[in-house]
Amino acid sequence: MGETLTITAHSYLASAAKGIAPDRFKQAFRRYPAGVVVVTADAGHGPIGFTATSLSSLSLDPPLVSFGIGTGTSSWPHIERAGTAVVNFLGAEQQSLATTFATSGIDRFAAPTRWRRLPEGEPVLDGVAGWLRLETEQIVPAGDHRIVIARVVDARLDEGRSPLLFHDGAYHSL
Repeated sequence: MGETLTITAHSYLASAAKGIAPDRFKQAFRRYPAGVVVVTADAGHGPIGFTATSLSSLSLDPPLVSFGIGTGTSSWPHIERAGTAVVNFLGAEQQSLATTFATSGIDRFAAPTRWRRLPEGEPVLDGVAGWLRLETEQIVPAGDHRIVIARVVDARLDEGRSPLLFHDGAYHSL
């Protein structure tokens, strides 16, 4: 009887470790609305950026945020080395900017993208609803992604702008 329980427990653990199918996982999160940001950085080889919906506030004291990035993306090696980044909050009217920074194989900073550098050197997008300047505190492995935990060291917000949201595979506004 003890052997049967061990096999059953082992089978349960193997099944639980596997998790649900990727398509089912994506389907579940398509129904969860999220804010849209573009994360930008420069590790010394020119500006990089990518669209993200994984931004979360973690701590008020100290002010910490997190975001996820896939290790197979072209931006990952730059984020890993940069040490700082900027989270650009997109306004409801900035769907094309979100699409640009979600597109692979293009120069995302070429015209018509407007951007500049902060005094510390990080790229920041012009006309966004706000931004946070971050200093990386920790990078945590998480499957095929990494979770970047960063301290917010500066911020600018444009009050009164509606945010860009992502839900069910499309952009929306409030």
